[in-house]
Amino acid sequence: MRQTLTITGHEGEGASWEMAVREPSPELAAGSFRYCGYEEHSLEPVSRLEVPHGRVVLIFSFGDAIELGGPAGESTQRSFVAGHSDQRTVTRYRGRQAGVQLDLTPLDAYRLLGVPMRVLANEVVPLDDLGVRWARGLGERLAEQPGWEARFALLDDVLGRGQGEAPPVDRAVAWAWAQLARSHGGVPVGALAEEIGWSRRHFVSRFREQVGLAPKPTAQVLRFRRAVGLLRGTGASSISDIAAACGYADHSHLDREFRRLAGCTPSSYLAAREPGRNGVAAEE
Repeated sequence: MRQTLTITGHEGEGASWEMAVREPSPELAAGSFRYCGYEEHSLEPVSRLEVPHGRVVLIFSFGDAIELGGPAGESTQRSFVAGHSDQRTVTRYRGRQAGVQLDLTPLDAYRLLGVPMRVLANEVVPLDDLGVRWARGLGERLAEQPGWEARFALLDDVLGRGQGEAPPVDRAVAWAWAQLARSHGGVPVGALAEEIGWSRRHFVSRFREQVGLAPKPTAQVLRFRRAVGLLRGTGASSISDIAAACGYADHSHLDREFRRLAGCTPSSYLAAREPGRNGVAAEE
C-alpha cells in the first residue's frame, strides 16, 4: 500500500519553511516513527530549545551546518544522531536548513544502528563517526533525489536493508521499556527487575545497553515528556493540575524538574513558544 505524503509550508518576509511527512514502508520492522523532511530559510538567527523527550534523533542533512549547545558542550553538526537524553539542547542556525529527521524510540534506534545505546546517551555524534555502513553519505544521496517522495523511497530501501544487520532487542528490555512508556515512567524500577527475575544491577546494565539511559532517569524523562505534552495542549489545566496528573508532588516539584531538564520554569517555556519569540526560554 502506498504511504500518504503530506506537505505543508509557509512563505514570509525573511523566512520560509516546508515540511514533508510520510510513514515508512510497512515492511520496516521498526515502525513507531515517521519520516519528517524539512527545508527552511531565515535571514535572521533562529534558536530553538529542545527538551528531553525519550527519543533518539537522526538527522540526515543536506543544508547548512547547525549549532548545538547545552550542558554537555557546544558543537556544529550536519548529519548526526542525538542519543536518548535527560539534558536540554539549544539549536541555532541562520541561512538554509534542509534534511530528513527521524525521531526513534531507543529500541528502534538500537535495531537500526546496531550500536550500544549507552555510548549515545546524552551525546551528539556525527553519523559518519558511528561506523554504520548504510548511513555513510546518506545525506548527500538524499540531496540528489528529485523530491520528497523519492527521498523517502530511498530511506525505505536503505533502512529496510540496514535493519537486517542489527542485533535483536532483548525481550525483557523491550517489555520493561513498554511498561515505562505506557505508564509515563510510573512503574518503579525495582518492580520491573523483580517481574523479569533479574537482579537490579543486571537489569540496569542490560537496559542501558539497549536504551541508553538507566531505567530511573528514563522514567523521569517519560514523566517529564507527558507534562510537556499537557502543558502544550489546548486545555485550560493549571500547572498544579498538570503536576498532579503526572505524579509530581506539587507545582514546586514540577518547577524543579523543569529547571533541571529544560533550564527554565513551565511558564517561561510556554512564553518562549508564543508567536514572535525566538523559541528559547530564559534561564531562571
